Amino acid sequence: MKEIFVRLNRCVGCKSCELACAVEHSKTKELSLAIHEIPRPKQRIFVEYVYDHKVPFLCRHCEDAPCVASCRTGALQQDPVTRIVSHDPDKCIGCWMCAMVCPYGMISKEKERRIAIKCDRCPDRTLPACVEACRTNALIFDEEEKFAKTVRREAACEVMKGYLQ
Repeated sequence: MKEIFVRLNRCVGCKSCELACAVEHSKTKELSLAIHEIPRPKQRIFVEYVYDHKVPFLCRHCEDAPCVASCRTGALQQDPVTRIVSHDPDKCIGCWMCAMVCPYGMISKEKERRIAIKCDRCPDRTLPACVEACRTNALIFDEEEKFAKTVRREAACEVMKGYLQ
C-alpha cells in the first residue's frame, strides 16, 4: 500500500503542492479557470513555516481515524484495506465534529456548501496532484518499505562521503 511521505529537508516552501491540490479539486481542473470558480477551490495540503523550516502537512489517514469515529452521518468512511479516509459531501451536514477531533488540523470547511473537506489522496489519479507538482521530491508516493530503504541508502551514502573525505 502506498503512502505520501514527506522529506522535510527537501521542501523549499514553494507551495506548488497546495496549488496543484486546489486545481485538482476544482470543477474545471484548469488553473486559469479554477481561480474564477465559486466556491473557490481549496487545497487539502498545507505548507507551514515553523522555526525557519517549511513543513508540508497533509491528512495522515490515521489507522484509527478519529474523524471517522466522530462523523455521526457516515459522511467519512475509511477503506479497511488502504486506510484512505474518504468524504461523501452529500451526507455531510457541516457539524465540524471531524475538524474538531483531527489531531493534525487537516479538515477544513467549505463555507458555501457547509461541508467539510479533506485529502482524498486523488483517487482518480495514479499519482496524487501534490506529489506530482513537487519539483524537489519533498513529497514521495511510495510503499513504506521501499521509501525506508531509499532513505537508509541515502543516509549511508552521506556517511560514506564524510568518511572518505
